[in-house]
Amino acid sequence: MTGPTVLIADDQALVRTGFRMILNARGVDVVGEAADGVEAVTAAIRLRPDVVLMDIRMPNLDGLAATRQIVARLPTCRIIMLTTFDLDRYVYAALAAGASGFLLKDVTPEHLANAVRLVGTGDALLAPSITRRLVERFAAESTPPPLHRDLTPLTPRELEVLTLMGQGLSNAELATALTLSEATVKTHVARIFTKLELRDRAQAVVLAYETGLVRPANP
Repeated sequence: MTGPTVLIADDQALVRTGFRMILNARGVDVVGEAADGVEAVTAAIRLRPDVVLMDIRMPNLDGLAATRQIVARLPTCRIIMLTTFDLDRYVYAALAAGASGFLLKDVTPEHLANAVRLVGTGDALLAPSITRRLVERFAAESTPPPLHRDLTPLTPRELEVLTLMGQGLSNAELATALTLSEATVKTHVARIFTKLELRDRAQAVVLAYETGLVRPANP
């Protein structure tokens, strides 16, 4: 089989079986399953999958806590959160904890397989505008004080790029806004990720809100 290896963590056996069949039929290797967060952490450490499909609500240890533990132990492992609601309030916390995106449980088979492959390459699953909308909604509800994160390693241009990423601009839109080539924008984005130790674009958007670079719009 080709493509990323996957661990499926969900307390519903029917969901796990269905996702396994869908992914295996499309050439994605499912290396294991877990019925709760504790099992998910143990299996991830043992199997070292490229991607974990993680249900947010599970017994013993929820998906959010499991995500934090897996990301801390396996920095290269990518987490896709599974949720029933497209704006589940826990998804924002999961993105902040290191998840690379989320999927609804009623996702189509093709979208599921494509999402796993996308995240397996190290990209974020969510389109920037969707990520921004999600972060903005729940950041506005909690209105936490700005996070004191050292952004001094960034050049003025990189700081500008990070701010615009937080506003939901794609690479193509960044290139237009800054009158740069898309290749140059990609270079700036990659340097931002490296300097701030960010996993992907989803975390960059969350950071832009938490540091106060971008403010949530009024509800």
